[in-house]
Amino acid sequence: MSTATPDAAAAPQITDTLVVEATGVHKLFGSNHVLKGVDLTVKAGEVVCLIGPSGSGKTTMLRTLNHLETIDAGLILISGQLVGYRQDGTRLHELAPKEVCRRREKIGMVFQHFNLFPHMTVLQNIIEAPTGVRRQPRKAATENALRLLKRVGLEDKAAAYPVSLSGGQKQRVAIARALAMEPDLMLFDEPTSALDPELVGEVLAVMKDLAQSGMTMVVVTHEIGFARQVADRVIFMADGVIVEQGPPAQVIDHPTNPRTIEFLQAVL
Repeated sequence: MSTATPDAAAAPQITDTLVVEATGVHKLFGSNHVLKGVDLTVKAGEVVCLIGPSGSGKTTMLRTLNHLETIDAGLILISGQLVGYRQDGTRLHELAPKEVCRRREKIGMVFQHFNLFPHMTVLQNIIEAPTGVRRQPRKAATENALRLLKRVGLEDKAAAYPVSLSGGQKQRVAIARALAMEPDLMLFDEPTSALDPELVGEVLAVMKDLAQSGMTMVVVTHEIGFARQVADRVIFMADGVIVEQGPPAQVIDHPTNPRTIEFLQAVL
């Protein structure tokens, strides 16, 4: 795991504060046992990349963190709080949708296919949640949205509609939209897999900037080069379990598990 050194004084610090605490997480879709007792912790400021073959449970695990998927067993805390449930002794009871949304406010999510509202401008997409969910004044939300658009290199697209944007631009708007809620945790579900190859770099550059700013991030990705450069920890999943994890230099460059070695040989 990377921490600041005298030679890299500006590097973000990873603290001991746990943002994600997942213990014994199981998820079934009918008879398909997708997650088989996954344990995952993520510290504040840490960037964790989940890699592995399709069907390994990466995206399902990510979606359980903000309760887009329910779990069948286990426990997930985000910043010390249950997201989709309340606990009564040893039993979990699912919360009402409105309460789930309230607890999800500090978790940003960027999807593979952008999920922008097509009938809204870029600016409207970004201010919708801050004004509608957090009741932020429209003027303040707009000023923040314009700052975020500048950060992702799209300050000239505030009045544009999603249909006029490239895939890379749409994904950068989606990142700005997630950041507008001032999240403690950012989740990325294969954010570049739907993009043309020449557009991948512009999205990864924004994500690298986020990582360098100290944002806590969990990223499901097939971009092994990105994971090597940016991740503090790489987790290889297969068949619903974590097979191997550690710094990129260990997991990507010197894997020890035969399943990890087989996967990397196929994709590198």
